[in-house]
Amino acid sequence: MPFSARDEIAHLFNDWNAALQSLDAAQVAALYAKDAVLLPTVSNEIRKTPAAVQEYFTRFLKKKPKGRIIQQNIRLLDSLAINSGIYTFDLTIDGTDTQLLCRYTFVYRKDPEGWKIIEHHSSVMPE
Repeated sequence: MPFSARDEIAHLFNDWNAALQSLDAAQVAALYAKDAVLLPTVSNEIRKTPAAVQEYFTRFLKKKPKGRIIQQNIRLLDSLAINSGIYTFDLTIDGTDTQLLCRYTFVYRKDPEGWKIIEHHSSVMPE
């Protein structure tokens, strides 16, 4: 079965999750475009610069996050793609394992070096 554009976009989450597993904030931040906006899961501060995105992940990776998609919705729009839905994070906070159920939106732009995240919103489910 050929690799479809939707498969390619779905796989970008796996790349992002693998970068989280590396516990290297620079590796995670490299997946974001220089003009990306990050509305992160466990911070009230919107991140709009590469340094701010990396700083967020420096702190977030201390929780040893592992993500898993529960539901995704992929839309393709020329040089943009959107993947939104529900994912969970397994985290270790103060030595205690916990799980967060979150909603997410990744917006990707096809740049010369490949797909880059230009918008990422993640928030804990309200209920």
